[in-house]
Amino acid sequence: MASKAIALVVLLPVWFCTTGLPSDVVIVVGDMTFHLHKFPLMSRSKKLHDLITNKESREASRRGKGGDQEEDAGEIREEEVDVVLEEDEEADVHRIRLPEFPGGAEAFELAAKFCYGVKLDLTPTTAALLRCAAERLRMSDDHSEDNLVSRADRFISQTVLRNPRDAIRALKSCEGLLPLADDLGLVSRCVDAVAAKAAASTPTALFGWPIADDARDGDRQRRKTGTAAGTTWFDDLAGLSLATFTRVIAAMKEHGVGPEVIEGALIAYAKRSIPGLSRTGRHVGGGGGAVAAPPSSDGEQKALLETVIANLPEETIKSSAHTGTAVGATTARVLFGLLRTANILHASEASRDMLERRIAARLPDAAVDDLLIPSYSYLVGTLYDVDCVERIVRYFLEGRDVADEGNEEEGSEAETPGREASRRAMLAVGRLVDAYLGEIATDANLKPDKFCDLAWALPDGARVYDDGLYRAVDIYLKAHPGLSEEEKEKVSGVVDGRKLTLEACTHAAQNERLPLRTVVQVLFFEQLQLRRAIARTIMANEGGAAGSGEEGGESDGGGTWRVAARGNQMLRLDMDSMRNRVQELERECTSMRKAIDKMDRRGGAPVDRGAPSVPADGRWGAIVTKRFGCKFPAQVCQSQQRTVVARTRRPRIEQSP
Repeated sequence: MASKAIALVVLLPVWFCTTGLPSDVVIVVGDMTFHLHKFPLMSRSKKLHDLITNKESREASRRGKGGDQEEDAGEIREEEVDVVLEEDEEADVHRIRLPEFPGGAEAFELAAKFCYGVKLDLTPTTAALLRCAAERLRMSDDHSEDNLVSRADRFISQTVLRNPRDAIRALKSCEGLLPLADDLGLVSRCVDAVAAKAAASTPTALFGWPIADDARDGDRQRRKTGTAAGTTWFDDLAGLSLATFTRVIAAMKEHGVGPEVIEGALIAYAKRSIPGLSRTGRHVGGGGGAVAAPPSSDGEQKALLETVIANLPEETIKSSAHTGTAVGATTARVLFGLLRTANILHASEASRDMLERRIAARLPDAAVDDLLIPSYSYLVGTLYDVDCVERIVRYFLEGRDVADEGNEEEGSEAETPGREASRRAMLAVGRLVDAYLGEIATDANLKPDKFCDLAWALPDGARVYDDGLYRAVDIYLKAHPGLSEEEKEKVSGVVDGRKLTLEACTHAAQNERLPLRTVVQVLFFEQLQLRRAIARTIMANEGGAAGSGEEGGESDGGGTWRVAARGNQMLRLDMDSMRNRVQELERECTSMRKAIDKMDRRGGAPVDRGAPSVPADGRWGAIVTKRFGCKFPAQVCQSQQRTVVARTRRPRIEQSP
């Protein structure tokens, strides 16, 4: 029968095939009724052929013997459990109902068109659909040459499984065809094809990293990196159901896929499936893949989240401080988002602990906003979960200790790059923690002990300068004016005065919020820094003058000495400024000492109720010395008159808000 003579008419929910001949077969699939002809169907489908011929033979036998129709109909239903034959008003019309047909009316319509000789347009989305429909209708080559089963299998093997994006689309279509698609091996073949392709490719070639926050950024990044459209199937993988996606991840692990690929796939899936995880509020991607529907209940979201966390690779993935790439920042941001969601959904303690350890490996890539995790517990009075951040920092230090032990076993030549990367990571975490302390310092419920514990959690090597830590201390003291002197000294004690820059020292020397003992220590270390700087400059000038004299040229020596003279002049100005500040402090201390001596001589002079009581022996100086923990000699340093005209001082750092 020529395909040109076929006219297909669809009037929902009725589907007609008009070829100039009246329909003699009515097939019901779901809500759709198909009016067809028996000979095209029988020529391709063994099941329909047997049903129709058996029904006709039974009817002929019944007409000849006069048997009971109801009994024969019952025998037919018992033989064909997946097909229901019904009597039609017209004796020549066969009415067949196909309940639970794989793929529904859409799949049967495509199979019916194939039976009528209509050109079949196979796609990755319809290939599995037609393969399952052909299996149910028994459309194999044993019944008819080049039948639908062989056509679909050939297309799947030669086209679908060779392209990972096509394999994922076919895998997605199989989710509505279970368990038949699984019994036919379609699911396992697609899963193995995806895993094998992932194992044979690099992350950049596979997915066009870095992962963007929205579709437009993803397209822009792919154009920038030159990634082909056919290889950006990362977003399609995130559109699978949780059960199918878990099978793909398990297959990737069996094929030896790298942990960075597995982690990236899990993160992309979480961003698509968990509402609110992406900061832009939109799904990532733009490759045209199906979007996974967000779970409808908190229980489903919790199960999905715990599944994603449990499948994160156990291998420690190095941060961008080690690899030099920009992927880590996105990964760290999403991992912190997963942690916030885990706290909201009250995920298991094991899942949260596992996630915190994964975050610790990416801590150098994190930003301050990532660490601002709200506290959802009524037992914690602080605004942010400081305990969680402290645990993550300690996990980071534990992982670093293990890495350092491994480097020590290697040769000295091979350990140099690793130690340098480890040092960069440690410094990045130090800057991050100092900035985090500055953000949480304004919390009125943050106790001094908690502030100090987090500041002391990092070793000394994590900070080259303590300027960031000093800024956090200054903010904390300003936000907590009711601290006792002992608490102020404890909070200020986290700052090492020897690691402050001259600008920070200048600010600290004039900071009225700092305890007097801290100010004196800062002034001492500032003077020490200036003396060392002067000594280094003089030694450098002497060496430069000697070298220039040997090589010849009094002009070069004179230029070097002029530069040295200008450097010494600037150092003298800084030294004079510091001496003036010390002298001011000395004058204040002298005035205080004179006032105390007068009070000591008066002895039992009346005092106000609010003032401290005078000791019996009248030794006020001993109390002041004990309180501030330091003694003031007659003169801290020898002050001299300025020998250089004063110039404009270098700018000081602004007061912290």
